Amino acid sequence: MDKYVNMTDINFANTLDDDETVALIELLFFAYRDFVSDPDALLEQLGFGRAHHRVVHFVGRDPGMTVAQLLDILRITKQSLSRVLKDLIDKGYVFQKEGETDRRQRLLHLTEKGENLRQQLMAPQKTRIRRAVTEVSPIEGNAMRAMLYHLISPENREDVQGWIDRVRSAGAKNGG
Repeated sequence: MDKYVNMTDINFANTLDDDETVALIELLFFAYRDFVSDPDALLEQLGFGRAHHRVVHFVGRDPGMTVAQLLDILRITKQSLSRVLKDLIDKGYVFQKEGETDRRQRLLHLTEKGENLRQQLMAPQKTRIRRAVTEVSPIEGNAMRAMLYHLISPENREDVQGWIDRVRSAGAKNGG
């Protein structure tokens, strides 16, 4: 087994030396590069980039989210989001509805075309994640989840976990 796949080769004591830390940083870089490579190819064909991917993903996971909620998740400028949303709306992937209680709110939804794109973009990533999970032990899988969670800034963890729990619950209620 390749030493980078065998998590036992990395000392998971409470501290890591510089070499082990740099090795993990590099693994994250390479994993991210490969994780986004398949969606990037499809996005490029459509004239879209990674910001478009993130918008399609999060709007698809949380239909009816507000622009303000999306800005909070993506941490990009309003101007950048406006450009991306305009592209997605103009090309028929996203639509906006007025809020029922506050007509100034813009609630974001994917069109059928947008949901199809979301599924196409996510398919190779789901395959990659599922393959990775089957290639590690349950203990290593739990360590991987815990490490990813703890890479999130401490002040953001509760909000991220709350969002994940909320959309999971909504998805289960809606059959997905």
